[in-house]
Amino acid sequence: MRSGSEHDEKRRALGYVTDAWTDGLLGGLDGDCLAQACLFTAFAELVSTYGEEAAAEYAEGLADRIRRGEFSLHISRQ
Repeated sequence: MRSGSEHDEKRRALGYVTDAWTDGLLGGLDGDCLAQACLFTAFAELVSTYGEEAAAEYAEGLADRIRRGEFSLHISRQ
């Protein structure tokens, strides 16, 4: 179970990334370009922190998570 402070830190980190993403879009960058840069940066950090094998194992699980909709944005329409 995640601690409250860990959850808060991840929420803050997401806020920073979202702000940077918005700045990039407003600066004329394509969303796909931003996504690939973010993925590269994220995986480079995971490899640096946990090593190549652990990062690769994490990446292997992403396909199933994507298919389960964990990364889909569900927008309720009123």
